[in-house]
Amino acid sequence: MARFLYAFFPLAIAAVIGAGADRASAANLCVSQVSLPGCYGTIGAAVAAATPGATIVVLQGVYREDVHITQPLSLVAAAHTQPVINATGLPNGIFIDGGVGIGVVTPGTNTLAQVTVTGFTIENANFEGILVANASFVTLQQNNVTKNDMGLQLPTAENSNTEACPGMPTFETNEGDDCGEGIHLIAVDHATVIGNNSYGNSGGMLLTDETGPTHDNLIEGNTVEDNAYDCGITLASHPVAPTPFVTGSPPPFGVYSNTIAGNISHHNGTGLPGAGAGVGLFAPGPLNQTYGNVVSGNTLTDNGLPGVAIHNHAPTNNINLSNNVVIGNYIAGNGPDGGVETTSDQQVPTGISVLGVSPITGLIITQNWIEQESTDIVITNFGASTDVSLNALTGNGNGIANLPNPITMSLPGLVFAAENWWGCQGGPGTTGCSSVSGPDVVSTPFLPQPPQALAE
Repeated sequence: MARFLYAFFPLAIAAVIGAGADRASAANLCVSQVSLPGCYGTIGAAVAAATPGATIVVLQGVYREDVHITQPLSLVAAAHTQPVINATGLPNGIFIDGGVGIGVVTPGTNTLAQVTVTGFTIENANFEGILVANASFVTLQQNNVTKNDMGLQLPTAENSNTEACPGMPTFETNEGDDCGEGIHLIAVDHATVIGNNSYGNSGGMLLTDETGPTHDNLIEGNTVEDNAYDCGITLASHPVAPTPFVTGSPPPFGVYSNTIAGNISHHNGTGLPGAGAGVGLFAPGPLNQTYGNVVSGNTLTDNGLPGVAIHNHAPTNNINLSNNVVIGNYIAGNGPDGGVETTSDQQVPTGISVLGVSPITGLIITQNWIEQESTDIVITNFGASTDVSLNALTGNGNGIANLPNPITMSLPGLVFAAENWWGCQGGPGTTGCSSVSGPDVVSTPFLPQPPQALAE
């Protein structure tokens, strides 16, 4: 076996051996479960010995640990392998920690940057498979993150008040229903999360702001599926973490200017009714901020809630859920949104849902192809208008439903829905076309054929 490993990973081994006898000073390190000269036996030992900027190459094996990274480095699977980090009984598989783990953070001024993790399977953690907190320019690429959130305790008929995630860190303020999900970014900026698979967790991927703003991240080309108890990909502003993690009482920091592009989000949020959407953008209460994000070119199918769900829940004007863009997504076969569709006849398969108990301004929904839904887009946006144009609304049921505010029952805002394709040449409401329900929907002029870019 040792001869095989030498032959299979010559570059990794040579780089470490060539660095000299003092392993702690090496720029490049290796990890192997088979005794090899110059290699560490655990990932944690190599991380502890690494100097800033080091590359740690991990050979094939199952590593039973919670890897805690607090400095710039690259953690890389050896070529043609998929090492496993099995975190059974441990909080996380990998924790990239810019100080929050020891209660030392300055919100908005991340000091940890340039961490890369690529090529691993991370499984069986009590909470997140990969947790990144208070860090910048992190790359997570081509990892399999599965069967994490093992600490989740679902309510039962005998005990509906069971603590959902016992032992969850107190700096995570609103994770009772999901234990942080497979991959979680808190107070992270300019990260690249690309080509990962997140499946079989409670939720797939989560971006939040408990200890600082989360902004300018790229979530692209990931497959997120079969995460039963939350959304595939969630952007949610949360209450600020308590002291000592954040001193004083600042407002929520915000989740903004992130791009969710080219992902597959399939069959998430189906473990309980209405558990999760394909992509969710949430700013639920006063002062929460989830704004200026782009959801583009994703495939969002068969989720428990709609393909995209956009929610706030409080009748106040100090919530910022503005200027988000939902563009160019394929959406089909998703579930209803009971927050918007409050009566049984309304609760039907739905493509996109918008719940604006307080005004959601600057929202643009465009160039999406929606099919196999009974309602393509359902909106209640009290006090603000919504731009819904150049979409293909082909479900042949309700193309757009504009509903009253579910709390105050006030009339909804205007929906500007011109230049959509309604599934046939005749336009909304004609035989074979999708229809309009509710007041104040401007649906003319309409397209007599699908937008060319969508048809291709």
